[in-house]
Amino acid sequence: MNKFELISFSNADELAQAVAGQWLDEIEAANRAGKNHCVALSGGRITQKFFAATVEQAGARRTSFERVHFFWADERCVPPDDPESNFKLASELLFAPLKIPAGQIHRIRGEAISEIALENAQQELGQYASKKDNQPIIDLIFLGMGEDGHIASLFQNALSESSKSAKCKDAFVFVGNSPKPPPRRISLTFNAIAMAAKVWVLVSGSGKETALIESLAGQRPLGRVIQLRPKTKIFSDRQGVQ
Repeated sequence: MNKFELISFSNADELAQAVAGQWLDEIEAANRAGKNHCVALSGGRITQKFFAATVEQAGARRTSFERVHFFWADERCVPPDDPESNFKLASELLFAPLKIPAGQIHRIRGEAISEIALENAQQELGQYASKKDNQPIIDLIFLGMGEDGHIASLFQNALSESSKSAKCKDAFVFVGNSPKPPPRRISLTFNAIAMAAKVWVLVSGSGKETALIESLAGQRPLGRVIQLRPKTKIFSDRQGVQ
């Protein structure tokens, strides 16, 4: 059985519109079932288009976000108003337009001491997510993919933190040596990503074709995610990748 589903689009705008619509389907299904929807967001250029498409479609569909709890796939160790902050991006382009209450937003406190930030992130996820074998299960994780095939803040050539996270039972790990600045980050572990109910990867932008092809063959950090999970959905605007 194929462990991934690759959905291709002609451009980033089409990709963002399609993913936004499918996410709203997930939220509305959770609303009908009376369940919380715990989602982990990522940063990246495609995320800006994705957030804008979500806001537009949610308004037209009148989708309620009252059961959605927002977490992060990774965060840079910077203050929440720093341009590098993934929280800042979501706050300005998603939360503010949708008027999401603060109690549903569970940001990683990147400005705090890493041990404290990790503990807080673990506790908040555990409070709202369902569990299996005492491990929190995120309903949907959004991931981007870098030109090197990294996902969240799990890099191919990072040192011990990234490799340890493949077996780590914690949901989050501190990465102190990211090869891409800023070097200090907090990321979901491979284990947490593997255990999520659904993982959707948004692959957009030039220079990513080789990394995507190799990832689909089981290489690079994204390839590890694909191998660890029963199924991963990949949305791509990279032409010629099958």
